[in-house]
Amino acid sequence: MKALQYRTIGAAPEVVTVPDPEPGPSQVLLKVTAAGVCHSDIAVMSWPAESFPYELPLTLGHEGVGTVAALGDGVTGLGEGDSVAVYGPWGCGTCAKCAEGKENYCLRADALGIRPPGLGSPGAIAEYLLVDDPRHLVPLDGLDPVAAVPLTDAGLTPYHAIKRSLPKLVPGSTAVVIGTGGLGHVAIQLLRALTPARVIALDVSEDKLRLAKEVGAHEAVRSDAAAAAAVRALTGGLGAEAVFDFVGAEPTVRTAGAVAAVEADVTIVGIGGASLPVGFGSLPFEVSVTAPYWGSRSELIEVLGLARSGAVSVHTETYSLDEAPLAYERLHAGKVNGRAVILPNG
Repeated sequence: MKALQYRTIGAAPEVVTVPDPEPGPSQVLLKVTAAGVCHSDIAVMSWPAESFPYELPLTLGHEGVGTVAALGDGVTGLGEGDSVAVYGPWGCGTCAKCAEGKENYCLRADALGIRPPGLGSPGAIAEYLLVDDPRHLVPLDGLDPVAAVPLTDAGLTPYHAIKRSLPKLVPGSTAVVIGTGGLGHVAIQLLRALTPARVIALDVSEDKLRLAKEVGAHEAVRSDAAAAAAVRALTGGLGAEAVFDFVGAEPTVRTAGAVAAVEADVTIVGIGGASLPVGFGSLPFEVSVTAPYWGSRSELIEVLGLARSGAVSVHTETYSLDEAPLAYERLHAGKVNGRAVILPNG
């Protein structure tokens, strides 16, 4: 089969031919119908050799949907041809967090060498994907694969982040979304669907700010040195009750802290590598700063339910498997408005 692999530290990913996978006991083989392209992959490919945590070559793609092509021994509840989405943050299935469905916070994954597809295990940007356990599959139930695949990360991750702050996003409150690309433009829709809060979007790209307004942001502000003052002015000097930073770089986390209101939640979702100091006097009183990771299996089911209701959708542009390296080039250059989706069998 064809697959997109990161093969050499510092080199661009390549489309190569690799052996077709076969399902072992309790495994499921999917024929991939769509796979998402994420900034996390670019972060992985930017790591130096001395700190690279995975074995190469690595088939990329941690967002995947497909149809069941074959079942390993012992798999029940699925049939060939079923259309499913892949829950990406695989865990052990038995620890306390996995028992809650929070495999994204599995307590034993590192020790057992369990890795998500595309982030250590072979990923979804290939003609076929081997899924380790049927519990990591969620029925699409009529959702279009291209529309659904970004929801497995670009939908699930902001949903998980926003859900924690719902009690603070009451009528009259404000939410700030920093970075309105793949995850951020979904976060805006989720905030509008789930809360009465006013949503202020920040980005450096005029195209992404236009997209933010199209999907429901009340205000769009250029993310520059004047952004914090602009947000403060829009909120009467009070700041925002919830701030979601989908970039995580030094300038954006500084802005996130500067626009936070008293008792606000600041959630750093982006993996830009910066941190926000917490201590008496460094932020307004009782500001909470968190850095979540992905979301739970039950939350993925909820996100797909929101999509079926029409409350959330992802702006996508599609590429063939042979065009996948181009998709990463465009993403790295900031030219993808929304989410790039690969059609490996399209």
